[in-house]
Amino acid sequence: MAPDEPGSSRYTSKIQATTRQTAQFLLLKPALMKMLKVHVHGASNAGSLDGAFVVFGNHSSHLDAPLILCSLPSRLAKTVAVGAAGDFFFNNWLTSASMSLFMNAFAIDRGKGGKGKRGMSAQLLDDGVPILLFPEGTRSRNGAMGPYKPGVASLCISRGVPALPVALVGAYEAWPSKQKHLPKGRPEVHVVFGRPMHPLPGEIAHEFNERMRRQVLELHDTTARAYGRKTLAEYARAEALEQAMKTKIAALADEAKEQADKQEDR
Repeated sequence: MAPDEPGSSRYTSKIQATTRQTAQFLLLKPALMKMLKVHVHGASNAGSLDGAFVVFGNHSSHLDAPLILCSLPSRLAKTVAVGAAGDFFFNNWLTSASMSLFMNAFAIDRGKGGKGKRGMSAQLLDDGVPILLFPEGTRSRNGAMGPYKPGVASLCISRGVPALPVALVGAYEAWPSKQKHLPKGRPEVHVVFGRPMHPLPGEIAHEFNERMRRQVLELHDTTARAYGRKTLAEYARAEALEQAMKTKIAALADEAKEQADKQEDR
């Protein structure tokens, strides 16, 4: 069986899992702790999980997946497979090897070229492999949480697996998408786990998807308020105001140009 296929040692081997656990404990986690002050809340909520499940949360930084893995109980972290953009993280052998070693990563096809196999998430769950996915599909560019795509909820319903919500507070400030360098000054980040969620009888993907989104929103904002950080609603409000200001400035510029054109015509 090819190494990138689900069910191979790439994803399920106990030897590979032990190697990954060692790499996470000796390399990945110390590197994160050196860069950040990490506070983990509710990790015990993941304690009852076993076999296949889906971890999901808000996505605003390249730190998100490592933070979640290093905050999960080690028996789970070593087996979780992380869905990562095939066009970004699998475009050279060094990045691909690092993602495989530390995060048991698999490529997701985002329709932008690069590696990725459609249906991989479902196949991994069928093989009993827990996975980590971000329903937004990409990092937030402004700190606000984007719309959730219902694919993750659909996976949980079709495969009959629970979803573990996690909110990341402060990751955007630590390493926003426009920042080219690693975090400096050990900024504080909170990783908040909620209770596992299960689709209700008869619940369709869009309904479960909305419940999942609201749960992450609640976890994030409750923690943010407690520690004096921005809520997701505040990020969204700031973005809306910025866009409104840009629209107003553009309208004023158009009005000024129109007035200037009229003056020239006289």
